[in-house]
Amino acid sequence: MNCFSHRLRRTSPVQGSSSRNELVTSKPPRMNGWSWPPQAFQVVGWLVYSYLAIVNFGIYIPLLPLPWNHVLYSLTGITFIVHFFTHIVAVTIDPADASVRAKQSYSRPMPLFDHTKQRHVIQDLHCYLCDVKVGPKVKHCGICNKCVEDFDHHCKWLNTCVGGRNYWYFFVALSSATLGVFLLVVVILFIFIQHYLDPNSLRTAPQFSSILGNGTWLVFLPLAPIKTTSAGLIILAFVTVMLSITCLLLLCHLLGFHFYLFYKGISTFDYVKMQRQKEARNRDIEAEKANDAKTHNKAPQNQESSIDCEPALSQSSSTCKFDNNGPLSSRLSESICTEMENLKKSAGKQNSFNYGTETPEENTEREMSVSDIKSWKPDADEEAQWPSVKSADSVPGVQDPLGSSVMTPDNT
Repeated sequence: MNCFSHRLRRTSPVQGSSSRNELVTSKPPRMNGWSWPPQAFQVVGWLVYSYLAIVNFGIYIPLLPLPWNHVLYSLTGITFIVHFFTHIVAVTIDPADASVRAKQSYSRPMPLFDHTKQRHVIQDLHCYLCDVKVGPKVKHCGICNKCVEDFDHHCKWLNTCVGGRNYWYFFVALSSATLGVFLLVVVILFIFIQHYLDPNSLRTAPQFSSILGNGTWLVFLPLAPIKTTSAGLIILAFVTVMLSITCLLLLCHLLGFHFYLFYKGISTFDYVKMQRQKEARNRDIEAEKANDAKTHNKAPQNQESSIDCEPALSQSSSTCKFDNNGPLSSRLSESICTEMENLKKSAGKQNSFNYGTETPEENTEREMSVSDIKSWKPDADEEAQWPSVKSADSVPGVQDPLGSSVMTPDNT
């Protein structure tokens, strides 16, 4: 039962292929919005359309007084009929490119795109999946699996792509749906208000003459009148208004967006591509700002470390630095500092070589010489005689072989 000794299986290998990265077959391309399987949004759209049409023409418009019921029959009837036919046409038309439609290859499976062979699906106006030459405004839809002429977007409500061949039918269907739902909301709000203000104005149909009391209402006039209560009529009106307002907001948003695209002269695909490029630029700018902030945070730390190191270097140095252009006292103090350092070095050397051989008299003499040098100060007459001295380093000196004192040429 050692499962690790078995080799892994390859799922659906391509016959005659030498690599696992070869193109594998997939489902055939979709011809139009009626191709199976339908989208959930497509089914919901048709259900909502059917419900609003039944409620509008069967329940609420027949309750309007004359002549408003005839006016609303005409207006809403035109909008609903226009939407129905334009919706059907937009779904039925094949938006594919002419070269794709000329091949009539919808029954054959299409290969999936292999990034190891080509970088883009369409390159140099050639689609490697449809294997046809296409125009400059063609895009290969991954859902429909075909090249669409003047691609705008893939509409889930139509279950097909919206391109150059069916865009205007889609736009007319969108506009007529918006207008029809708006008229339905107006009708229901009018009936809701009149039901409490003047219910008799809504009971002008001849069938209401045989009904006593205002608590009973008739729906589906005049062909199949059905009795209902006032509460049922109001509850149904409330549900219909909520659904209609929701649809109206979505339709107005989509319609306004396409008017914006008309104003800009671009398609939905171009707009999405521009937004992605803008987001990519914003991410790059934020990354650059983050890198700049990191470099700015590191710079003060390096500066502080360099400043902290300077005192240590100056303290560890064995030389004293003074300004050569300073007064005579600073120059003399420089020479005295140098002499003291030399004395310390020579004393260290002598102690290291002559440790335990010095007499107390020699130690006393060395201490006296050091104290004399520390306490020595030039007289005023001597300072007056040295006006031409510019630097203590300019005075030639001869180092004592023992390194304990400096001898001038006069001493030699």
